[in-house]
Amino acid sequence: MAELVPVQPFDMIVFGATGDLARRKILPALFHRWCDGQIPQTSRILAAAREDMTTEEFLERAREFINGAKGEDKWSAFCERVSYTPVDAKGEAPGWGALKSALDPQASKARLFYLALPPSIYGSVCAAIAAHGLNTPGSRIVLEKPIGHDFHSARLINEAVGQAFDEDAIFRIDHYLGKETVQNLLVLRFANMLFEPVWNAAGVDHVQITVAETLGAGKRAAYYDRAGALRDMVQNHLLQLLCLVAMEPPASLEGDAVRAEKLKVLRALRLIGPDEARTGIVRGQYGAGLIGQEAVEGYGEEVGEATRTETFVALRADIDNWRWSGVPFYLRTGKRMATRRSEIVIQFKPVPHDVIQADAGRLQPNRLVIRLQPDEGVKLMLMTKDPGPGGMRLRYVPLNLSYAEAFEADYPDAYERLLMAVVRGNLALFMRRDEVEAAWRWTDAVIAAWREAGLALHPYPAGTDGPPQALQLMARDGRDWYDGHES
Repeated sequence: MAELVPVQPFDMIVFGATGDLARRKILPALFHRWCDGQIPQTSRILAAAREDMTTEEFLERAREFINGAKGEDKWSAFCERVSYTPVDAKGEAPGWGALKSALDPQASKARLFYLALPPSIYGSVCAAIAAHGLNTPGSRIVLEKPIGHDFHSARLINEAVGQAFDEDAIFRIDHYLGKETVQNLLVLRFANMLFEPVWNAAGVDHVQITVAETLGAGKRAAYYDRAGALRDMVQNHLLQLLCLVAMEPPASLEGDAVRAEKLKVLRALRLIGPDEARTGIVRGQYGAGLIGQEAVEGYGEEVGEATRTETFVALRADIDNWRWSGVPFYLRTGKRMATRRSEIVIQFKPVPHDVIQADAGRLQPNRLVIRLQPDEGVKLMLMTKDPGPGGMRLRYVPLNLSYAEAFEADYPDAYERLLMAVVRGNLALFMRRDEVEAAWRWTDAVIAAWREAGLALHPYPAGTDGPPQALQLMARDGRDWYDGHES
């Protein structure tokens, strides 16, 4: 096994440290990296939020989300690296002086700012960081999605952040890009001669990308009702997965080499107009139903009023370039679905001529299934002969790589990997400004098209796979959604 690349000591300042994101994801990720020896002893984590509390009180709250299996000694040593300072992140005076006093004595360290905050205040926080002289040369900043709610707001946020930080110091995080199987997609494509010759319109019939959640809007209802499934999931997560599937081989896996190829894909996405929207987009909203054996409310009841916000969207996207001309990409995401799963399905074209006798069984095209969650793995479906005498009988079987079964050691979760990429200054797994804005241009056009087309909002019961109209979207093209099972 390759040794872990050492990192230099750093100070990480987490704004919004008392929020759910910081407590459930960021702090546990840092703790696990500490336990695995990736965080140098002299590194510090400076938590900042508006609440007035001591470091001890902050750590007591944080402990609820930390895996105790690592041991008390590890936790105690980690706590010595953590301090809490009450700071009004919007830039008002209280707290900023104390934060500056804590940081200045070690100004030569790499300084990383993590904004676990609403994107609407990214600009004011960055202005305050600059005004108080905290962004030393080499400082980096991490921004959570969504970057805005449309192209115009995204550009304003990017310009405001860019006043304080250079583009190569801005890390726009999408946790899907930190998943093991997402990164393995690059290895599958570019380190195996088996796939690249057929990874194009000559070999691929279509691509499906599904991100299904069993959860409802929950605590995010106020935000979600302003965003909807398209803005919340398609504009970032699903388009990023599409880019990794569709991009040309980069010159290297360095940050800008990868991001330049992803940008080309986004710019080649065909804009969807009202006519295409009528046949190529399905919007839905979940009603009351069952998740497992538990009865759950519909979206309107969760939000507290009737609303036109989509909690499900399925659409066909087309990429107008040499590699993918004529190959549809079907994107689907929804809340309160039957199962929680995220996967990419590459459906290859059928063999041009069937030489097997008709009674041997139905030939099915090869299919590569890349499962991102919940059980990460890769499965390649092949036709083979059913063993035994009695003639030729065909069976559709998988070559299956399950990460849980194939690798004995635990591997880092997405946030752990992405945080260490920030520490190392590796930009490859983060979105560049022009990527974000290109994705919003396409997304804005989709929203404008479905509004002009007057698309209906189709109901579906919680605990199902979305509205039946989504099946019709695929059926019109003579195709079916992959349901996670092999026929």
